[in-house]
Amino acid sequence: MSNPQKLGLIAGNGNMPLLLLDAAVARGTEVVVAAIKEETFPEIEKRGAKSVHWLSLGELGKLIETFHREGVSTAVMAGQVKHKQIFSSIRPDWKLAKVLMSLGTRNTDSLIGAVAKVLEEEGIHLINSTTYLEPLLAKAGVLTRRAPTDEERADIAYGRKVAQGLAQFDIGQTVVVAASACVAVEAMEGTDATIVRAGEIMRSLHEEGDASTFARKLTVVKVAKPNQDMRFDVPIVGVKTIEVMRAAGATCLTIDAGKCLLLDGDKVTVAADHAGITIVSE
Repeated sequence: MSNPQKLGLIAGNGNMPLLLLDAAVARGTEVVVAAIKEETFPEIEKRGAKSVHWLSLGELGKLIETFHREGVSTAVMAGQVKHKQIFSSIRPDWKLAKVLMSLGTRNTDSLIGAVAKVLEEEGIHLINSTTYLEPLLAKAGVLTRRAPTDEERADIAYGRKVAQGLAQFDIGQTVVVAASACVAVEAMEGTDATIVRAGEIMRSLHEEGDASTFARKLTVVKVAKPNQDMRFDVPIVGVKTIEVMRAAGATCLTIDAGKCLLLDGDKVTVAADHAGITIVSE
């Protein structure tokens, strides 16, 4: 793996930018952070970066100018930007406006892919967002003490077909199923909100007495896109995901081996074991 002496970090929300920054600094890399005002945790200021520059989400021109001024030619994107932020709160500068006008479809892949192309044209090469975090990529197999039941395995098989169909259109990466029926699919709201909604639907069915054919237990299926670009929007699971699943009544999680980051490492499987949740990586 290449280890550039100077790295530009485009930081979104969550802990992933912090973990990547820590890992890069530990390897002796000088890191210049472009932090998104609407998304990045303020504590990124205290993690050993050479410099931190705060930019608004739509300031693509300023991002490029900052990296040029700092001598950055290799960059990485880490952390998510809420999908609804991208398409509602954004105030694009002229450079990003030009990108937006060129899009045939306004999904995450097309937008961030177009931004990556502009960065490349400006001499800033984007590397995989998992470059410094390979140990956190899910390995194949049952990751928890409990293996899935036959019913959960049937839900995994069905849910994977649905999720892969959804992912190819870049709509979302997560579906929630019960008794081989689709309860909820992810769109712009994100994985956790999708799981919460599935739990609410299942509870309402049982309260109304309409769930005689449904099991109460939910299976969460989170997949990578068919041609997942590892430079951005890589699937992530953390302890919070497990907590949300537990509250929603979900007992099984399946993810893609080598393409999903267990952001909190072993804490994810420990939390799952404590909650009686099985995690299967395929």
